[in-house]
Amino acid sequence: MTTPPSAPPCVLTVAGSDSGGGAGIQADLKTMLALGTHGMSVLTAVTAQNSLGVQGAWDLPEEAVRAQFRSVVDDIGVRAVKTGMLSSATLVRTVADLLAEVAVPVVVDPVGVSKHGDALLASDALDAVRDALLPAATVATPNLDEVAQLTGVRVREVDDLRKAAEAVLHHGPRWALIKGGHLRGDAVDLLTDGEEEHWLRTPRHDNRHTHGTGCTLASALAAELAKGRTVPDAAAAAKDYVTGAIAAGFALGGGIGPVDHGWRTRR
Repeated sequence: MTTPPSAPPCVLTVAGSDSGGGAGIQADLKTMLALGTHGMSVLTAVTAQNSLGVQGAWDLPEEAVRAQFRSVVDDIGVRAVKTGMLSSATLVRTVADLLAEVAVPVVVDPVGVSKHGDALLASDALDAVRDALLPAATVATPNLDEVAQLTGVRVREVDDLRKAAEAVLHHGPRWALIKGGHLRGDAVDLLTDGEEEHWLRTPRHDNRHTHGTGCTLASALAAELAKGRTVPDAAAAAKDYVTGAIAAGFALGGGIGPVDHGWRTRR
C-alpha cells in the first residue's frame, strides 16, 4: 500500500463569484491551483457577470459566510487567506471578525469597482474597510481607484505611489502593495511597510484582455505566502505570475476577456 501524498498548502479566498470565470472566486481558485496550492472558498456574493460588465449582484447572508468560514478553517485549516469582494459594511465587519481568529497571513484586496466600472462596494462600507478590514491585513493590494476611494489620495505619476502607500498604511495593514497599472509607461507597483521599499516594475503588455488582474495578483500573493515566502519575495513572484497571465490574456465574449491563469502550462 502506498502512502497518500501530503496535501499542498491550503489557501482560503473570501470573495464573490464571477459567473464569467475571469475574476472573483473563480480566478482565485485557478491562480491557487496554478501556483501549487489547494484553494478553498467562502462565497460572499453571487454576480451575474460577463465580458461586458456586471448585470446583477446578490450578497449572501452573514450566517452563510460565517458557516462557510468555520466549516473550512475548523476542519481543514488554512495557511493564508485572501479577501476580495465584500460589498456591504455587514459583510466587511463579519469577515474582519473571522480573520481575527486565524493567525496566518491575510491579503486584503479592497475591491471597489469592477474592470468595467461597476460598483462592487457600498459607499457606507468604506468606514468598515478602513477601520476593521485593513487593520487585519498582512498586505493590502489596492489599485489607484481604490486608493482614492479609501484615502482621497489621487495618484497621477509614479512618484505619487509613496504618498498613496503612506495613506493606506495609516489604516493599519502591515504592508501596502499599491498597484500602478493604470499609469502610463511600465507597469510599476510599490510594496512597502513604511520602512522598506520594493519597486516591482515590468514592461507593459499591449493587451486589452485584463479582466481579473487584481484578483489574480492578490491570490498569487496569498498562495506564495502560504508556501512560506517572505512578503517581498511573495510579491515579486506574484507580480511575475500575473504579468505572464496578462500577456496571455484572451478574447472572450464581446468585451474585455480574462487574463490566462493557466499560461505557464500553455507556454
